[in-house]
Amino acid sequence: MISQQSRHCTVELQALPSRIGQVRRIVSAQLRYWHLDPLIERAALGVTELLSNVHRHAEPDKTCTVEMELLLGRLTVSVHDHDPRLPVVQDADPFATCGRGLAMVAAVSESWGVRPHGETGKVVWFTLPASSAAVPKISPYDTGLTLDTAQPYDTGRRPAVRGRRSEHAPARSAVAG
Repeated sequence: MISQQSRHCTVELQALPSRIGQVRRIVSAQLRYWHLDPLIERAALGVTELLSNVHRHAEPDKTCTVEMELLLGRLTVSVHDHDPRLPVVQDADPFATCGRGLAMVAAVSESWGVRPHGETGKVVWFTLPASSAAVPKISPYDTGLTLDTAQPYDTGRRPAVRGRRSEHAPARSAVAG
């Protein structure tokens, strides 16, 4: 039973490119069902980046769980995998074709972080404000956007961002779907 105060959705999957597109569609449909349409683009981008990291880096397998919870005006999206290694925000070379996923998650979310999950892996999560008035238009594609990566990962705050931000740019991903 879904109550108005707390809503919850969980999807278990193998983080393969074909499955990532399906999960994006599930996230979009669930947010439409919860009447949170303004969050769809940012939530889909964030979950795509987290699942892409599982696909690229997780060992011993690509099995993971995506969880969305709406609680007290805040949407939390988390991905649990079985790899205990914690991710590190990288300062990607301007011409690199990868290495910006966590920076994009930080740019589009209110907060994000990672926590170990015993010896069975980790949980990487991000939050979005659920009120439509609190949804800023932020683009991670602004060429002036740089991250201060003094810490290997964040525990609930966004990394310090320097530079200007554009008002709007479409989200793009290398993953089909």
